[in-house]
Amino acid sequence: MSDQIKFIVDNLNKEPFRKNYNLITFDSLEPMQLLQVLNDVLAEIDPKQVVDIREEMPEQTAKRMLSLLGILKYKPPGNATDMSTFRQGLVIGSKPVIYPVLHWLLQRTNELKKRAYLARFLIKLEVPSEFLQDETVADTNKQYEELMEAFKTLHKECEQLKTSGFSTAEIRRDISAMEEEKDQLIKRVERLKKRVETVQNHQRMLKIARQLRVEKEREEFLVQQKQEQKNQLFHAVQRLQRIQNQLKSMRHAAVDAKPESLMKRLEEEIKFNSYMVTEKFPKELESKKKELHFLQKVVSEPAMGHSDLLELESKINEINTEINQLIEKKMMRNEPIEGKLSLYRQQASIISRKKEAKAEELQEAKEKLANLEREVSVKTNQTREFDGAEVLKGDDFKRYVSKLRSKSTVFKKKHQIIAEFKAEFGLLQRTEELLKQRHENIQHQLQTIEDKKGISGYSYTQEELERVSALKTEVDEMKGRTLDDMSEMVKKLNSLVSEKKSALAPVIKELRQLRQKCQELTQECDEKKSQYDSCAAGLESNRSKLEQEVRGLREECLQEESRYHYTNCMIKNLEIQLRRATDEMKAYVSSDQQEKRKAIREQYTKNIAEQENLGKKLREKQKAVRESHGPNMKQAKMWRDFEQLMECKKQCFLKQQSQTSIGQVIQEGGEDRLIL
Repeated sequence: MSDQIKFIVDNLNKEPFRKNYNLITFDSLEPMQLLQVLNDVLAEIDPKQVVDIREEMPEQTAKRMLSLLGILKYKPPGNATDMSTFRQGLVIGSKPVIYPVLHWLLQRTNELKKRAYLARFLIKLEVPSEFLQDETVADTNKQYEELMEAFKTLHKECEQLKTSGFSTAEIRRDISAMEEEKDQLIKRVERLKKRVETVQNHQRMLKIARQLRVEKEREEFLVQQKQEQKNQLFHAVQRLQRIQNQLKSMRHAAVDAKPESLMKRLEEEIKFNSYMVTEKFPKELESKKKELHFLQKVVSEPAMGHSDLLELESKINEINTEINQLIEKKMMRNEPIEGKLSLYRQQASIISRKKEAKAEELQEAKEKLANLEREVSVKTNQTREFDGAEVLKGDDFKRYVSKLRSKSTVFKKKHQIIAEFKAEFGLLQRTEELLKQRHENIQHQLQTIEDKKGISGYSYTQEELERVSALKTEVDEMKGRTLDDMSEMVKKLNSLVSEKKSALAPVIKELRQLRQKCQELTQECDEKKSQYDSCAAGLESNRSKLEQEVRGLREECLQEESRYHYTNCMIKNLEIQLRRATDEMKAYVSSDQQEKRKAIREQYTKNIAEQENLGKKLREKQKAVRESHGPNMKQAKMWRDFEQLMECKKQCFLKQQSQTSIGQVIQEGGEDRLIL
């Protein structure tokens, strides 16, 4: 119920309602105000419902709301017999009836707006059969049904267009752009046709180009298919590697596992789970139930004001004082048996708290371990998907990092060399362009001179002959050079191989000895590491035990310190009260009148006497006021009548001055009479 009210308040504070409610103000609304809120929500769904409920009869309001809820297909909770109670609750503005309706309406406002809009056009008017016998009425009804069907189809098409995500402006722009592209393509095709028609055998060449395009498309399809199959094979290999790794780990676990260790682990898990089920979870469930019961009780109670809060605070203070008094009485008794039991109880509570804390730590550690294992599996799968290799660990990862560093240094050097080459290449390219430009200018000048002399083309033919002869000589030289280079390279390689073998022979012998030493050292390192792990585990267990003992002793110390401070405070309070009591007794017993006057009893008796005298004076004053009340009221009434009479005379005098012909004033026996 509280979630329902919170949802209603949150939605009423949003657009388009903007009610600015909170839970207390909304819950304290009167029935008429609650009905007005419901009517505002219905008016947002159907604009015809905009009505002020104060200007409408309750029966009409209920009928209008029930008809709209029926159109919106709202089903009240309960069976058919509860409909009368639902109608009655809607008329009187009952909260258990209106809250579910508001919750249902605010959950699906947009859907209900659409339904209310369609209801205006799709709710069929039932025409009696006797009226349908008339031809005009029947034709009109038939036309009405056809229009309704046409509206359905048009509305469906409109919704499809809205949901399709295309707008008419975008479609028009696309159509105009496609038409422009079509015109450009047609023009380009025509230009290409004109250009191709001048070529011989253009039909055959077009046919061959078409076949080439088809084969290229087929080649692309085959390449894509080949790539897909490679990906499938790669994923299959990865899956096989993962399964093999899982199989290895399971076999390794099965080899190391013994029945005793498995039974011990299972017993620990069973103990932990039984503790969680029998002790921890029932306590948590009970606390949650109590909290839920308390919250339901708070929700069911009406809204509290400032006076109620003050009353509750006063009750809490009284109960706290009673608790303190009971604690003082218990401490005054100081029973030894209860003291021993309290110590045992404290120890038991400390142990239970420690047990709960350790269980929670164990549960958190298990969850953390499961999350970390899940993250590790996800990361390994991601790395396998990226490069298909296993994740490096320990020394392999360090070696890989050192390799990367060496490669990065080499890469930087090579990159620097490439940059130098690029700069030199730019300079050479620029010089080449300048030389080409100069060569073209010289060639142009030479051609002009040849044209003048009548020997055009002489330099070109001479250059061609020189170039051909130079190429021939270069080819001949290259052939001889390559044979000599190959023979020299073979000799050099054979000599290098023999030198490397002779140089590596002693190194290989030393490497074998070093490998044996490395194996012995690794075995010794493993043994030392196992000894260190066992020693560290023992020390860690001892340290945890000592930490637990220290924690328990600290808690006991804190408890004793708090008890010590509490007793000191109580002793100081009692000493102050005792001092005040002795001072009061001294002042009351002493023969000195001034000391007696300082006593609290004397002051209180003096105050009581003063208040009694004041009460007597006030009672006498009250009696005098009561006795003179009647005559005073009569005198006040006579004075008011006299004022009215004088006002009337004043008005008459003013009228006589303004209009002399209206009447006549006659004075007889000290009285004035107006005769009209």
